[in-house]
Amino acid sequence: MDKVLVLDFGGQYSQLIARRIRQEHVYAEIRPSGRITCDEIKEAGYKAIVFTGGPNSVYDPASPRFDAAVLTLGIPILGICYGHQLLAYLAGGRIEAAEHSSEYGKTALTHELSLLLKRVPERSSVWMSHTDAVTALPPGFRAVASTDRCPVAAMEDAKRKLYGVQFHPEVTHTAHGQQILRNFLFRIAEAKPGWTMEDFAERAVREWREKLNGKKVLLALSGGVDSSVTAALLHKAIGNDLTCVFVDHGLLRKDEGDLVMRAMKDELGVNVIRVDAEERFLEKLAGVTDPETKRKIIGAEFVRVFEEEAGKLGRIDVLAQGTIYPDVIESGKGDAAVIKSHHNVGGLPKDIGFTEIAEPLRLLFKDEVRAVGEELGLPHGLVWRQPFPGPGLAVRITGEITKEKCDLLREADAIFREELEDAGFGEHVSQYFAVLADVRSVGVMGDFRTYGLTVVLRAVTTDDFMTAEWSRLPLDLLERVSNRITNEVGGVSRVVYDITSKPPATVEWL
Repeated sequence: MDKVLVLDFGGQYSQLIARRIRQEHVYAEIRPSGRITCDEIKEAGYKAIVFTGGPNSVYDPASPRFDAAVLTLGIPILGICYGHQLLAYLAGGRIEAAEHSSEYGKTALTHELSLLLKRVPERSSVWMSHTDAVTALPPGFRAVASTDRCPVAAMEDAKRKLYGVQFHPEVTHTAHGQQILRNFLFRIAEAKPGWTMEDFAERAVREWREKLNGKKVLLALSGGVDSSVTAALLHKAIGNDLTCVFVDHGLLRKDEGDLVMRAMKDELGVNVIRVDAEERFLEKLAGVTDPETKRKIIGAEFVRVFEEEAGKLGRIDVLAQGTIYPDVIESGKGDAAVIKSHHNVGGLPKDIGFTEIAEPLRLLFKDEVRAVGEELGLPHGLVWRQPFPGPGLAVRITGEITKEKCDLLREADAIFREELEDAGFGEHVSQYFAVLADVRSVGVMGDFRTYGLTVVLRAVTTDDFMTAEWSRLPLDLLERVSNRITNEVGGVSRVVYDITSKPPATVEWL
């Protein structure tokens, strides 16, 4: 099976590049730039290499570099953003930071004839995010695309199969990005498709049955897609040696706890213990407003609860979690910048009392996780439920968290989801939910002046959750939701709709 090396230079898009490559049924393997050598690359037999983007400057002594000998291996290389600049630098070009060359967001690209840009319109929209730029081409290279502010938006040394693009072809904001990646994989690197997700569950069950043989496993079950698929996979692998602890921390959506127990315990036969921990979580969160602190508190308290439950169960060797790729990326693992700590990645306390962590879905994106869930035979409704973060409503309430705020948000969120699903948008919008903003505004209800809270509606469309577009919902639908929330949910005087994409925003608010 042909495989491509995604050489990670610390950007936020390394995993997304790998996912885009996998969508073409070519296996992509991610390795941090400081953890692999040219000799190892040569021995591994990669068909191609992708240099990823990153937040650094090639002239910064602390920035990630690589051995220039990689250019002599005869393996096709595609450099993206920082990777494009690094490729030019290693090949003898010049990179400069200039105010006039900075570009952020959607930008018009014009290109010349190039194998990399075949079947891409001569003028198209791409996603830029850079300050530095290539200002002098390396020997043997030519510029094949430009923007108004970037003369070398793409370059090539076709003879050596070395290519670079300043923009991000891997994000959905680049109109023909997948075609560019396809050109690199099949026209330039001549890779053969052969990787599929079809037998992932079978292989994973076999692998984890062997790894966990004779061990007692405790799974942190949140009830979301990721932890539910993890539970089903491990249940199939080790049966009764798996115990799931479902912590009802008081931060769940309306009726969430009952739904989780019915789906996992009654329908799938998984051993699940439900822990009512609302009071202890709300006590820990009292007075806390900083979102990172909230996540850390929730992560630590989760583990404390699991340790207590483990003590009641006797010997427990392994803590299992539903960690997936975006969790790892956004928590700053693999030399990436921290966007937010996830309770099951960055939020774990250092004194965790478990000797081993099992994360069978760690290398998968959300769509791949769902494919595994379907392969395992999980109910369709469970596999395609709305994503819900482990910290729950804590990342959807700005300011201090109280039971009153949680109850208010639960009702508003349920109304939004009900109306959106009844209107037929349930499976066409990737994620939708309500946020309670700690912002009060004046309102009028009847003959009375009110001073209530603000509910923010959020709906996005994406296929990878690394980038996302805000969903263009019909105005009459939004009007119905607004009317119902202000009429049925006490304490709300205003409803607004979030029209910010990712980036610059994240999907969740906190």
